[in-house]
Amino acid sequence: MTSALPAYIIWDMNPDIFTIPFLNHPLRWYGILFAVGFFLGQQVMYYIYRKEGRSPGEIDTLTIYSVVATVLGARLGHVLFYDPAYYFSNPLKILATWEGGLASHGGVIGMAIALYLFARKTNVPFLWIVDRIAIAGCLAGAAIRMGNLTNSEMVGIPTTMPWGFIFTLVDDVPRHPAQLYEALYCLALFGLLFWMWFRFRDTMRNGFIFGWFLIILFSLRFVDEFLKVNQEAFEDTMVLNMGQLLSIPLVLTGIVILIVTARQKKARAEDELKEA
Repeated sequence: MTSALPAYIIWDMNPDIFTIPFLNHPLRWYGILFAVGFFLGQQVMYYIYRKEGRSPGEIDTLTIYSVVATVLGARLGHVLFYDPAYYFSNPLKILATWEGGLASHGGVIGMAIALYLFARKTNVPFLWIVDRIAIAGCLAGAAIRMGNLTNSEMVGIPTTMPWGFIFTLVDDVPRHPAQLYEALYCLALFGLLFWMWFRFRDTMRNGFIFGWFLIILFSLRFVDEFLKVNQEAFEDTMVLNMGQLLSIPLVLTGIVILIVTARQKKARAEDELKEA
């Protein structure tokens, strides 16, 4: 007689791979997945640059800009958006990224600033480069969320769905694997945006992919937040949590980009007709 399969998925993964000798500090799966995400994104950018006839050598500089900007932006985003009082009282803790605390919204803002500087340095249109980096960024986002899963952090609310995860490092309650949901829709968004670029890169206006990236990613993030446990206690009294409030302006920014660039393209087409 065979035993019945468990009703839920037991998630008891150790977030540490091993402890680094002499440093007494663990090497975590999160760090490996973070690096893998950026490596995969870098390979996608190499491919895009070769296809578009640009020097792949620029990607090495772009990678440095991207990693530094993402980490700094995500860390400062967490500090400012989620617990400024604590960090301003303990400023050295701002540097303690190994203790956790990275906000994806801050990472996007930091990346946008870095890409503006990169665009000026390499003399490419800002919207051209953010269109391409948005594609690669989806892979990095998926890998980082899988890192959150290995850490048993950003867990979901309780569920009775058969795919619920019991995070044994948290409690024995079946929960939505909200990190996994986000990783999966980041992968799906990567496929969509890459297809857009591959199919329409010669005719699409700059900002088209980035606009849709912001709209789709942060609309899904807004919905996903309903399935997550709030990160900070102060969010429990809010109608919408901080992740949702920060997602709204990014969705609106995407809409504005699509509207403005569409009008610019229409105006250029009308001018060309007048000159013909």
